[in-house]
Amino acid sequence: MIKRALLVVDIQNDYFPGGKWTLSGMNTAADNAAKLVAAARKVGDPVIFIQHESLEANAPYFLPGSPGIEIHASVQPRDGESVVVKHQINSFRDTELKAILDRKGIKSLVVCGAMSHFCVDAAVRAADDFGYAVTLIHDACATHDLEFNGTKIPAAQVHAAFMTALGQGYATALTTAEFLKQEAKAA
Repeated sequence: MIKRALLVVDIQNDYFPGGKWTLSGMNTAADNAAKLVAAARKVGDPVIFIQHESLEANAPYFLPGSPGIEIHASVQPRDGESVVVKHQINSFRDTELKAILDRKGIKSLVVCGAMSHFCVDAAVRAADDFGYAVTLIHDACATHDLEFNGTKIPAAQVHAAFMTALGQGYATALTTAEFLKQEAKAA
């Protein structure tokens, strides 16, 4: 059996309503991520949390020591679960993530988190580059509106574009319900 881990990317307080950088659909994404965390724990899959910390003094969010940097209550790590602090978009860059996965013999990753177009995208692409089989749970991810060259792109379209690209070349993209149903059949 291939060893698998759940990677929970940047589900931190600043992305929720009342935080410094609220994402569209973050509560729903976090609720779905919580289901994935519970399912992983139930079958004994390691859960690895990624926590983004901004090092720039004028950063708009994830400031060290602030409540916004904390991992959200919906997906709180338990004692013994890995929390990888990163300062880059890519969860693998300049972190111990790959070493943790290698020590645990992980060959497959289930990924959820925020932001769809940024840190989730980078983590999924890097994981694929490192040879991990990746399952992306698209309704357990969230993002926000973007603007390009004067055109506003709604969060739903940003999310759909990135999930489509990742699902066609880097990962198997599933909903939380599809993944949990698949897991129930395999048990």
